[in-house]
Amino acid sequence: MSNELRPYVPTHPGNVLKDELQARGIRQKQFAEIISVSYTMLNEIINCKRPVSTEMALILEAALGINASLWNNMQSRYNLEMARRNKDNTSKLETIKRLCSLMAL
Repeated sequence: MSNELRPYVPTHPGNVLKDELQARGIRQKQFAEIISVSYTMLNEIINCKRPVSTEMALILEAALGINASLWNNMQSRYNLEMARRNKDNTSKLETIKRLCSLMAL
């Protein structure tokens, strides 16, 4: 086994939701009905294709007893990390850093 550090892989809150539902033995379709959202919407969150909105975080808090702040913070960290990995953003940010460092001279 290599001692090399692996790059940080952000966790989408949908992965945590999927694990939580499985641990509780709740089917996605059943959960979607309970929380009054479409199965498609819930499935897209679970498959990391849709973010957990603030409203959804509150719904998850009510349904699962997991604080809405946790869901929001996890989504925010995921969004930030994905933006950092975006090549267009990386290039733009490097240009800004370079230009601002010249201004500081």
